Amino acid sequence: MKLVSRPWVCVYCILLLLACSPTLNAEPVALKRVVELALTHGAVAARAESDAQRAFASYREARNQYLPQLTVGSGLGDTWGYPLSLEGYAPSLVNINAQSALLNPALRDFVRAAKTEWQTSTLQAKDQREQVIQDAVLSYAELARWETLLSHLTQEYADALKAEQIVNQRIQEGVDSPVARTQARLTTARVYLRLSQAQGAIDVLRSRLSSMTGLTASSIQTMPDSIPTLPEIKQDDNLVARAMQSSPTVQAAQTHAIALDFRARAEHRAQWPTVDFATQYAVLARFNNWLEFFPKQTFQQNNATVGVVIRFPFLNPAQHAHAEAADAAALHARKDVDIARNQVSEETLRLQRSVEQLAAAQQVAELEYQLAESNFDAVQVRMDQGSATLREGEDARTQANTRYNALQDANFELERVRITLLRSTGDLDNWVGLVK
Repeated sequence: MKLVSRPWVCVYCILLLLACSPTLNAEPVALKRVVELALTHGAVAARAESDAQRAFASYREARNQYLPQLTVGSGLGDTWGYPLSLEGYAPSLVNINAQSALLNPALRDFVRAAKTEWQTSTLQAKDQREQVIQDAVLSYAELARWETLLSHLTQEYADALKAEQIVNQRIQEGVDSPVARTQARLTTARVYLRLSQAQGAIDVLRSRLSSMTGLTASSIQTMPDSIPTLPEIKQDDNLVARAMQSSPTVQAAQTHAIALDFRARAEHRAQWPTVDFATQYAVLARFNNWLEFFPKQTFQQNNATVGVVIRFPFLNPAQHAHAEAADAAALHARKDVDIARNQVSEETLRLQRSVEQLAAAQQVAELEYQLAESNFDAVQVRMDQGSATLREGEDARTQANTRYNALQDANFELERVRITLLRSTGDLDNWVGLVK
């Protein structure tokens, strides 16, 4: 009979079960572990690493042109008249060719450009790595915030249901008007909306962390104590200079511009003379009419040639136009460096100033919550004394809960900006506790 007379108790128990059911089989996982798993299993980091490997392979491809390229084959075929060449080589039983670059100014700069592009891809991979860390940290911090808030909202919803039941009883007894029922239902609906938002956000964040780390969504439960204390941000610190020195975006733009400068110079030097090493060994066949054109005593089957190939480009308008296009691309890359510097500088300064503004907003939210909580306690005392109505008590409780939710939002927004600022200054790895 006691449970029937107070159905809100049953509802409260059901809400607690629903809130706790996703984490019944979950084990708490620390922030550092989540970040490490994200770096190991994340698709973004793996993609960036593959880009760096591809750039390194391109660099080796250009550099290895200085090494002899050996080809072994044969040019078999019948001959009518003088033995003509097959694809540039004399018809032969065995043919071995080797060639490599000796003096090639264009190739030297192409190799430098490829090496610099490899360094660019490494910096881009570093930038992607920091982005993965930031995403994992922010998702983890937001999940911890919603998990902490969920129990508070569950209690708040149960209190709202209890208040709604009391209002219904008072209406039946003729104490309150029907308008009070609507007000109570509105309060309950608002709390339920917030509760639904919290549960939905928890499900989405667990799914996101699951795809990043490889853990099952149901097994992810945060440890708020594992989130390190954020360092103090002073407005007079020159964080912009630190960001310019450590930003992989700026560094990648700079190295890419250098690579395009090398490439443009290489396109111009492609019109310079080149010297290549070349050698050839061939075993000639007697059935190719060689004896009809060469004396038998001077003909020999084994033949070899070793020497150098010198080329003097004389007139190549197409290459000249290609070099001019490379100059324009290099100029574009140099302007991209200026744009990247301006963006990093502006974003870092904006984040630094936002910390101060959000800290002030967080302080306001905290003071408003303290006032609302004090007001609620005072109304509770007055209700015990009989000098305050039930409606006043419910209004004070609703106001306190609203201010509490606003305080949690302000805390997380400040935390989010400070974490983003850590990434801008290159301190995110050290803050999480990772070893670079």
